[in-house]
Amino acid sequence: MERLDSRVRYIWLLRVLVGALVFGVVAAVGARVVDRVAVPPVVAGLGVFAVLFAVGAVHALLRYRAWRFEVREDTLYIERGVLVNVRTVVPYVRVQHVDARRGPLERALGLSTVVVFTAGSRGADVSIPGLVASRADDVQETLRRLAIESEPASGGAGDAV
Repeated sequence: MERLDSRVRYIWLLRVLVGALVFGVVAAVGARVVDRVAVPPVVAGLGVFAVLFAVGAVHALLRYRAWRFEVREDTLYIERGVLVNVRTVVPYVRVQHVDARRGPLERALGLSTVVVFTAGSRGADVSIPGLVASRADDVQETLRRLAIESEPASGGAGDAV
């Protein structure tokens, strides 16, 4: 089983930092507006920020440890989850197309996310974040090739309607 690149933790920690900062500011403003709060607004904001950042950072690190994937002969297998362990098996015959996505932060860190779209879904069913850009390209090409190989041969017998 393959692991994600360790630099993906920086992206997840940055998201936690921004979220904790937003909630900390909201808590500080809320404490300022509500005069009955016994805690000064700055202390309330910093307290909320510290708790949310600590919990989020632990979750991001545990999430990294739990993430694994494997490109198998006939399926893509993914294990992830901190509190709830999720195991996803995507048969290649269901794969519609595969994208490699690189946001600004991912590009800065040299990472990519492979997104697999499957039949019968409205959006991306499966994403593999935190891959080195060259590995993401390899995974994308391998999944594309395996999806094409898994397509049933079209013979003369079609659907009888």
